[in-house]
Amino acid sequence: MYAIIETGGKQYRVSEGDTLKIEKINDKESVTFNNVLMVADGDNISYGNPYLGSATVSADVLGTAKAKKVLVFKQKLRKNHRKLRGHRQQYTSVKINKIQVN
Repeated sequence: MYAIIETGGKQYRVSEGDTLKIEKINDKESVTFNNVLMVADGDNISYGNPYLGSATVSADVLGTAKAKKVLVFKQKLRKNHRKLRGHRQQYTSVKINKIQVN
């Protein structure tokens, strides 16, 4: 059984027991995702329009951290103009507990 959820402007394919990194959410012990796009259980596949109203995915929050640094380097040709910027995106690790369809 797996589901496709939407959080933080991105879509993720999740199964029970999966651990994934999502956009940072507020510090909680557990989280419930209500934006479920699709649920597949063997041959039974349910699609939403755009979301399934009767499906939820519950997960435990493992912690928050920062991803690796992304460097952005800009340079203009023959102008001696250089700019170097770095960015570290914060994320939250969650472990999927249960996919529930009513």
